[in-house]
Amino acid sequence: MFVREFGTTPDTVWAAPGRVNLIGEHVDYAGGLCLPIALPHSTVVAVAPRTDGIVRLRSTAGEPWNGRIDDTAPGRPTGWAAYPAGVLWALQDRGGIDAVFVSSVPIGAGLSSSAALECVLAAAMSPDTDRTALAAACVRAENEIALAPTGGMDQAASLLASEGHALLIDSSSGRTRRVPFEPTAHGVELLVIDTRAPHRLVDGQYARRRAAVERAARRLGAASLREVTDRGREGADAVRSLKDDVLRRRAWHVISEIARVRLAVTALEAADFVELGRLLTASHLSLRHDFEVSCPELDTAVEAALTAGALGARMTGGGFGGSAIALVPAGETPEVVENARRLAAERGLPEPAFATVTASAAARQVS
Repeated sequence: MFVREFGTTPDTVWAAPGRVNLIGEHVDYAGGLCLPIALPHSTVVAVAPRTDGIVRLRSTAGEPWNGRIDDTAPGRPTGWAAYPAGVLWALQDRGGIDAVFVSSVPIGAGLSSSAALECVLAAAMSPDTDRTALAAACVRAENEIALAPTGGMDQAASLLASEGHALLIDSSSGRTRRVPFEPTAHGVELLVIDTRAPHRLVDGQYARRRAAVERAARRLGAASLREVTDRGREGADAVRSLKDDVLRRRAWHVISEIARVRLAVTALEAADFVELGRLLTASHLSLRHDFEVSCPELDTAVEAALTAGALGARMTGGGFGGSAIALVPAGETPEVVENARRLAAERGLPEPAFATVTASAAARQVS
């Protein structure tokens, strides 16, 4: 495709994965803990640098975009091109590029297709730069150019994850730690259920949730809700004392979710997938009732998985659509898939798509 579009060969080809978050949702921007894995699904870029400041971007998933580095600003360009153009802006790359992107990460499924798009270009353009610094540049691109007010979990997972491990991310300190995650070795499969309900981060709902979390922290006299969480029982009592019902429920989700991540790490280190499943389901209930970011499609997928024998299930990603995950005993995945299809059809919802996934490698050079 690069040769067809630009009449020459690329200098390099890189791949970067999407991610699925096992647990720790809507806590990264509150200084919390999250536990994602990198997916086998990746975005690949073929790229060649330029010296004239011109940027030519092509993708199988969107319209071509031609512009100049100097054209990039908050909200410009729009659409998919905002993410790679934003990366060049954040990296202060003034030379320009030709780039072609192809992806197997489902778009709009809550599996971080946007972060994969950012991270693959960042890694290709600056392969010798510290990966943590690259992740920070990608967050700036998403926040300041694409105007999506996300935290940094997605970019960290795409750039720092490793095969056979989940990545424990401490959003307060920036520290990461690998946690073994090989469910198949223990007779369990991780099933991703793409509900086909579109997931978008720029429609205002995500921003409103983030604003509520930050407002709750201010009411409690804290820089972040992580600070409140670290106060232990005193912090929990302070959250319960919030008089605003919405703020109290939003804050309670955050502090309880951080606690669930800590318990999930302990469960994984003991290879206790029954306990991990219990925590996943508790996370979904919190996201549904306290944070109110679920939807009928996600709730149906979780219900279908649990009634068909899954050890646990929950929505993953920002919510309001996208995907759910389920921990399923090996050999029982077909029953979960069939039940999810049946329930969706009975309720007039889109037919879901399914993938059994493993913890995969971070961004890497292909050729």
